[in-house]
Amino acid sequence: MAKKSTPKVLRITLVKSPIGYTKRQKDTVRALGLHRINHTVEHEDTPAVRGMVDKVSHLLRIEE
Repeated sequence: MAKKSTPKVLRITLVKSPIGYTKRQKDTVRALGLHRINHTVEHEDTPAVRGMVDKVSHLLRIEE
């Protein structure tokens, strides 16, 4: 029997304001569910989430 492993979780915190960046980057921050500075959300570690995080990594703090 194979063990069910729990999916990895990423804790993503907005540490810098997206004001002054492109609309596309602002939309990516909103799509991650981040609304204000120091707001933290948790997402499963999937390729789609990793891609969004990579695009705006300069605005975020990521914990695994």
